[in-house]
Amino acid sequence: MDTLIRQFQALLGDNGVLTGADVSSREAAWGAGPCEAAAILRPRNTAEVAEILKICHGAGQPVVAQGGKTGLVQGCIASAQEIALSLERMNKIEDIDPASRTMTVEAGVPLQAVQEAAEAAGFSFPMDLGARGSATIGGNIATNAGGNRVIRHGMTRNLVLGIEAVTADGTVINSLSKVIKNNAAYDIKHLFIGSEGTLGIVTRAVLKLSPLLTSQNTVLAATDSFDKLTQLLNFMDRELGGQLSAFEVMWNSFYQLATNDLGTGKHSPMDRNYPYYILMESMGTDQEKEAERFENLLEQVFEQEMIVDAVIAKSHKERDELWQIRDNIESVVHWWPVFVFDISLPISNMNAYLLAMESGVRAKWPGANIAIFGHLGDGNLHLLIGVGEDTPELRHQVNEIVYGELAPLHGSLSAEHGIGLEKRNYLQYSRSPQEIALMRTIKAALDPTNILNPGKVLAPE
Repeated sequence: MDTLIRQFQALLGDNGVLTGADVSSREAAWGAGPCEAAAILRPRNTAEVAEILKICHGAGQPVVAQGGKTGLVQGCIASAQEIALSLERMNKIEDIDPASRTMTVEAGVPLQAVQEAAEAAGFSFPMDLGARGSATIGGNIATNAGGNRVIRHGMTRNLVLGIEAVTADGTVINSLSKVIKNNAAYDIKHLFIGSEGTLGIVTRAVLKLSPLLTSQNTVLAATDSFDKLTQLLNFMDRELGGQLSAFEVMWNSFYQLATNDLGTGKHSPMDRNYPYYILMESMGTDQEKEAERFENLLEQVFEQEMIVDAVIAKSHKERDELWQIRDNIESVVHWWPVFVFDISLPISNMNAYLLAMESGVRAKWPGANIAIFGHLGDGNLHLLIGVGEDTPELRHQVNEIVYGELAPLHGSLSAEHGIGLEKRNYLQYSRSPQEIALMRTIKAALDPTNILNPGKVLAPE
């Protein structure tokens, strides 16, 4: 290892290679303690990434790519025998092309910086998530991140036109296309999007921009049955004519947690005892006309008894306060330790699944804490489950209940967070043996010596 580190220092300079306390002072991943990697390499450009991987490939040295380390499945954790590769110095926005409505960026650019640059140029990069200030575009691409606006704009995959990536042996794959329609044989970029750094390292990307939307209408509503949630979703999506950009649902369990009186709760603008709370948002270009239409639609859903209460945001400050309730995941500290799940399934099966899942958990742990929220519009739910302790055996038992009830419904054990290390042993609940076998074939073809994020996504055979 010392010989390799000297090679990397010669390549990157002293500031490009972190060792010792400079490594351990950094977090391994969100909530995972200090980084234990043998070294953290910080290349400045794609050529240096390619040379790093060429050296590691020749030496059989495992490499773990790290973005903003905001993931929740331990996908970026590096052991003491592994080298971490951080693209934090590759953080340039290289080009904004108004004609093609694209932005070309290096992989280490934070999502928020991309959003702000797009807005300054009169456009929007519509993907949004709570970790926008830390999460990097490379990490978003590697995990195919979702977020709050998937219902309207799709996952990260839908917003990437081209990428540049480096494979395990140091080969640079340049597919930085700016065109939307490109049907010239296999679309190589999709091999790397969502592969969690196991097939190659994404170094640059061409992102698709959208028109800048200047109006927002946001409401926090409440309803008293799950069936009314789906009626409301279908009604608002249809009547808003494609302007519905968020449809977030908080079950009472989560709403109580997020608005608690224990010091971490946010102010609740309405009664806290409704079964379901819905945060809806539409975005467009004419605030006055769209606000009037939005409020008229809310009057209609009141009359049709789809909702029982509502608070409309009348300013940016009030909008932010409503979103702070939905984003207040940190309030779960009062239940710690907690197991976090990120699943998706057909909305028509959702209520029955949740009843069966909760029944299974409470049969084993009657006093368990369970909170539910999610992006209902795209079938994605987040589950927070606390059973008092966090041991491998307890985690396995809870996983078996959550995923076991999911498998017959052909749902996914990962809607947007990825597989990483945490979910790899349960992949068979969402993927067939044939699919997993094909994944292993692709992995072996692109990374024959298994140096890229080894042990993540696919369990060792």
